[in-house]
Amino acid sequence: MPNTTRLDLPDNTRKAMVSLLNARLADAIDLRLALKQAHWNVKGPNFIALHEMFDQMQTRVNGFVDEIAERAVTLGGQALGTTQVVATGSKLAPYPTDIVNERAHIEALAERVATFGKSVRQAIDAAAEAGDQDTSDLFVGVSKQMDMDLWFLEAHLH
Repeated sequence: MPNTTRLDLPDNTRKAMVSLLNARLADAIDLRLALKQAHWNVKGPNFIALHEMFDQMQTRVNGFVDEIAERAVTLGGQALGTTQVVATGSKLAPYPTDIVNERAHIEALAERVATFGKSVRQAIDAAAEAGDQDTSDLFVGVSKQMDMDLWFLEAHLH
């Protein structure tokens, strides 16, 4: 690992957590960009409500991006958040750039939020099993917010 630290977690745990954090970082950055894509391009009778909701969600995800990246560095690793890393590392489906309809944006975002939420819940368990409660706790906060954001999105589909 590039950075030394006095953290009392074993090196192998820290390395595994940095890898896990960077994987979720790529997903989070990708989700943030998808939310901005929808924010900029949504059209329909609910434009202003969705435009503002997508921007608020993006702001929250951007906060998680920072927390995830800084946790990787705290553990002695490097945060890998370049567009090249995100393009090759994100597990989210590519966001369609040819949609404007509000329902299509909501469905596309709901799918990505659900996928990200699932991977974050897996990260909670992986971090806890590795003995890194702080990283697990970070992911718990992300998971709770993603569940709420998914609820908000899905409420617009009924």
